[in-house]
Amino acid sequence: MACVILLVDRFTHERMPRVSFLLTQVTLLVGFYLTLVAAPAGDAVKAFNDMFVLDGMATLVKSTIFILTFVVLIYSHGYITERKMYRGEYFVLILIAVVGMMVMVSASHFITIYIGLELLSLSLYTLVAMNRNSDLATEAAMKYFVLGALASGMLLYGMSIIYGATGSLDIETIRNAIQGMQSDDVMLILGLIFIVVGIGFKLGVVPFHMWIPDIYQGAPTSVVLFIGTAPKIAAFAFVMRLLVDGFQALAVSWSDMLTIFAILSMALGNIVAIAQTNLKRMLAYSTISHMGYFMLGIISANPNGYSASLFYVIIYSFTTMAAFGLIIMMSRAGFEAEEISDYKGLNKRHPWFAFMVALVMFSMAGIPPTVGFFAKLSVIQALIDVDKYWLAVVAVLFAVIGAYYYLKVVKTLYFEKPETNEPITANFGMQFILSVNVFALLLIMPWIGVVMDICSEAISKMG
Repeated sequence: MACVILLVDRFTHERMPRVSFLLTQVTLLVGFYLTLVAAPAGDAVKAFNDMFVLDGMATLVKSTIFILTFVVLIYSHGYITERKMYRGEYFVLILIAVVGMMVMVSASHFITIYIGLELLSLSLYTLVAMNRNSDLATEAAMKYFVLGALASGMLLYGMSIIYGATGSLDIETIRNAIQGMQSDDVMLILGLIFIVVGIGFKLGVVPFHMWIPDIYQGAPTSVVLFIGTAPKIAAFAFVMRLLVDGFQALAVSWSDMLTIFAILSMALGNIVAIAQTNLKRMLAYSTISHMGYFMLGIISANPNGYSASLFYVIIYSFTTMAAFGLIIMMSRAGFEAEEISDYKGLNKRHPWFAFMVALVMFSMAGIPPTVGFFAKLSVIQALIDVDKYWLAVVAVLFAVIGAYYYLKVVKTLYFEKPETNEPITANFGMQFILSVNVFALLLIMPWIGVVMDICSEAISKMG
């Protein structure tokens, strides 16, 4: 469909520009339907010489990616039209990125994982540079490309060492081979270190985080909206396929490494975010801290922890989608509403928008009764279940520090004088969908248990 849309756009762009957008949305809906129809009822199903696996986790993660991408494109439509970025290539790159995520989520072989990862990464590098008139976007794309290439090199080197140690690139074969080896085997640990470093770069955790603030600030908001949502869900599957499926026998080693990443990410993300005046940059440091919290469930190295991490990253993605959706709605041609000062006295100009921004900030901070509170609670509970009380205490302390900069935005909305009384106008359809997105952060509360059960079931059905 990406290839079809590329060709169709060539002939319809002038006369019927909306065709590319509509075809992309139909593609995502059909993909979502086929994913649910193809879901295996029992055990995992493998294909392509066991290089591709379809199981419960793949079905849930893929379905979520389709939903997120569908809504992201609705939010982005007006933004890219006003900024002359509405081109067929934009939708083609989004679809190719989705294909990369689909491959990565269902990978049961190192080569399949790498193909999926690079399809996603190369599409994202290009999307970041889509606004060719922006020096910031070009600089961000260059940094992303150089650091992304470095991360890919690290990951490949780690995979090659593991291949040398086990004689296979198949994840299941590697898992069986590791169980018959010493857990302190030098080759295994060295390969694992490089793989974990590659994962750290792709997740953007400290100390491999340096690309995230520049990307979030420099890239077009519609692209950041995409980068901050669906790829985060795919990253969860990436971690699960590599570390849990392949290296479960070395869980003690990799959970120690991830613990260091998590503590550093929660610390630096939450502390540096306090000093930010640019909202997109603040959300970038917030993302770094959220990736630290996301890792807490993985660190527990048991199914309850994995399902808590899956629940966390799903909630985080929908909250981030709402946050950047609101920035897009507040922006207009020639004006990007990305400075925190742009939201001064928003309650006086548009109380409804102000309330929505406040609700998103509360959810990101993890303040009850929003769903963000239960997401944080689930990963902290996973740590307590494995007696990592000290790490749970550290996570709570940094969550308290993090609440400061989110509440600073709420203070700006309600307690500062507006710099302009210019009315805010937004497309009714986008307003409606965004309102549903934001209110879902509250209204999903009675069904929290159901969502958690779905996540647990998906993890239990991993191939």
